[in-house]
Amino acid sequence: MNEDVRITVWVRGRVQGVGFRWFTRENALEIGGLTGFALNLDDGRVQVVAEGPRDNCHRLLEWLSSADTPGRVDGVTEIWGTPRGGYDTFAIR
Repeated sequence: MNEDVRITVWVRGRVQGVGFRWFTRENALEIGGLTGFALNLDDGRVQVVAEGPRDNCHRLLEWLSSADTPGRVDGVTEIWGTPRGGYDTFAIR
């Protein structure tokens, strides 16, 4: 079953000032079926919220955890939940 879900991910490492949010948006749009955002946090992490089919959220999470991202990812923390809606597309904030 590929029900819609919400995933919130916090990405640690050298992920600000390297185009990380832009590439995250591009990957989310390429995967398709995802809405949400990528946001720089004051503590140097990037927060990513994505809603859509579970398989598509897993694909985005795999990319966020991979060596294919810009900068350097030292770790990710994720929380899965129920979609809340309210997003028209995948945005950079």
